[in-house]
Order: sequence, then C-alpha cells, then structure tokens
Amino acid sequence: MTELERVPPGVDPTVPSSARVYDYLLGGKDHVAVDRAVAEKLLAVAPDTRLVARANRRFQVEAVRHLAKQGLRQFIDLGTGIPTSPSIHETVRSVNPACRVVYVDYDPVVRLHAQVLLADSPGVASIQADLRRPEDVLSDPSVTGLIDFEQPVCVLMVGVLHYVMDEEDPGGIVAAFRKRMVPGSCLVATHGMAESAPEAIAQLTMATAGTPAQARFRTRDEVLALFDGFELMEPGLVPVQDWHIGDEPHIPLLDGTPQLRIDGGVGLLRA
Repeated sequence: MTELERVPPGVDPTVPSSARVYDYLLGGKDHVAVDRAVAEKLLAVAPDTRLVARANRRFQVEAVRHLAKQGLRQFIDLGTGIPTSPSIHETVRSVNPACRVVYVDYDPVVRLHAQVLLADSPGVASIQADLRRPEDVLSDPSVTGLIDFEQPVCVLMVGVLHYVMDEEDPGGIVAAFRKRMVPGSCLVATHGMAESAPEAIAQLTMATAGTPAQARFRTRDEVLALFDGFELMEPGLVPVQDWHIGDEPHIPLLDGTPQLRIDGGVGLLRA
C-alpha cells in the first residue's frame, strides 16, 4: 500500500495538516510528503524546532500530571493531535485511575487513530469537532456524558490557538469555555510567539499560507490576554523548555534561545 493509499477518505494529501507536521517533528509516522515538506522548510531555518516540539509535549504532560496530583479529575484536550505516548489519559490516570479525559480534534486522521487507541478505555472519549465552535464541543454527548461542569475541569489548548486567526476570535473561544468552568478549573495553553526569529516565522508563513496549518504568531501581551480571567501559576507564561513545576529535577532540552519560540502557561480560575 502506498503512502497516499493510507490516507483516510476525506483527507486531501496535498494540503498540510498541523497535526501531521507536529507528528513528524516528534518523530512519528503519521504524515505525508506535504507535511514533511513544511517541517523541513522550517527546520532549514530553525533546526532546533524538533526540540521545541518535544519541549511543548513535555510541558503538556508535566502540567496535567501536576494538576492531577492537585486533585483535578476531568480533562478536555482541544486540538489533540495524533496520539503520542505518554498520552494525556495515561499520564493523569497514572496519578488517579478515576480521571476522565475527552480528546477533541477536527482532523479525521486524528479521529481514526483515537478510535483504535481508545476502543477499550472507559472514561476516555474522542470526538471530531472544531474548537472554533465551542458550543459544538460543549454540547457533544461524549463531553456531557463524561464531564461534570459543576466540578473543576482542565481545558487544554496546547499548540492550537496560533492556528486560530484574529477574525476567528481566539479570545472569544477561550472565554466560551471559561464561562462553563467553575472555580478551581484550569487552562493549559501554549502559543507560537512573535518573538520567534523572523526567518522562522516567514518560512512557516510562506509554506502554510491559505491552509489549515497557517499560524498567527502573537506577542506576549496578546497571548497573556488569552488567559484573561485566569491567574497564571508560577512560573507564569514562559518558553515551554523553561516551564517547570514541582520538586523533581528539570533537565533542559535546549541550550540557548530557539529560533521558533513557543511559550506556555497554566491558568487557574479563582472564585
């Protein structure tokens, strides 16, 4: 079977997918030529991007593990991407097996993988939906069947908000989820930063213009505004390779400042 024959129906193999590009950067196998081309163009000007992708993933895993240890039992992962081990449900359930997780992504390739991965995982669900339409996510039976919004919930928007253009109102999207969250809930998010090297931004913009993988790099103030209503936990909004919480040793994945900068933070919703 050729590479193109493995692409599920409804997927255009000539259009790059942010989930598949990320999978390639993480060393996965679920990508096609157009995704690799985008990644390689970025790596040509920002060769440490693979390490940034790994740091982004480590941030996500470390954050949800910490929150599970603090007592959170419900997680909604928006823009899940192609499954990578350790997954969110593996991570939080290693802390407490009672944790419930819903994965959300609009990419049919992600959905296909999730169906196989989660076939025998009660308390874990996957839906195909677009975070740009929060009400579709919040009203989905798989979400309402697993998530009790009268109790704290962690909403993850890791590496997805920079794919939401200004006219699509990323702040309004975050607010729509925040309005359904009770005090004690958390937002975990990372975002591509305008402080990245201009060459990296230009190359990625040129390679993805007009596709679902195009990104809007925002300034620190713009990203902080997405956390409105939340109180950032220490160490605040920082490059993902520098984010760390807890007493365990932190082993740096990067030396110096990467060409492509991704910042992350965890926001707590106070009463």
